[in-house]
Amino acid sequence: MNLRSTALVLALAIAAGPASAEERPKAVVELFTSQGCASCPPADSLLTELSKDPTVIALTLPVDYWDYIGWKDTLALHGHSLRQRAYAAQRPDRKVFTPQVVVNGTAAVKGSDRAAVQRAILSSRSQPGTPRVQLTAQRSGGDVELRIAGLPDASEPVDAEVWACPVARTKDVPIGRGENGGRNMTYSNVVRGWVKVGAWNGQPS
Repeated sequence: MNLRSTALVLALAIAAGPASAEERPKAVVELFTSQGCASCPPADSLLTELSKDPTVIALTLPVDYWDYIGWKDTLALHGHSLRQRAYAAQRPDRKVFTPQVVVNGTAAVKGSDRAAVQRAILSSRSQPGTPRVQLTAQRSGGDVELRIAGLPDASEPVDAEVWACPVARTKDVPIGRGENGGRNMTYSNVVRGWVKVGAWNGQPS
C-alpha cells in the first residue's frame, strides 16, 4: 500500500465534496515542474487537461532546484524537491528530473509524454490488490468533518498519515527571465502547502 498516495486521495477529496461509492478509483498524478525548465510547458498543459478528469487527482508540485539559472520559481516549495527525491529513492532508477510525473507514488514517467502518462494511470488502476479508500467530507461552518471507511479485508495493521494539501486551482505567471523568459504560463491544481490532519490505522474513523 502506498501511504503517500493514500494521504493525497483523502486530502483532495475534501475539496471535491462527498465521495461516492459509485466513483471509479482515482489515480494520484503528481507533476514535478519548474518555471525555469524549457521542456516543462507541454507537461504543464497536459496536467491541466488531466485536472478536468474526475477519475484523476492531478497536482502540480513546482520544485526549486532550477532557480539558479536566472529565474526563481514563484510557486516552488523546497519540500516538493525533497518529496520528488524521496520518491526516487524508493525506485530502482532513482531518477530526478523535470518534467516528471509520479503516479500513485510509484510509477515515474516523463511529464510531457502523454502516452506514457496514460499508460501509468491505466496500469495503476489494474494492479491487483490495490486498496481502495472511501471517504466523505462534510463542511460545517469553517470546519470540515472527514469520515474514512476502513480498508476491506485488511490483513495487517496500517501505519498511515492523512495530509491536507491546500491547492490553487489556477495560477497565471508571467516569467521574466530564464529558459521560459517572456512566456505567460498557466498552472493548474498547484499545491501550496502541506497540513498534517492526523494518523490513520486503516480502521473506520
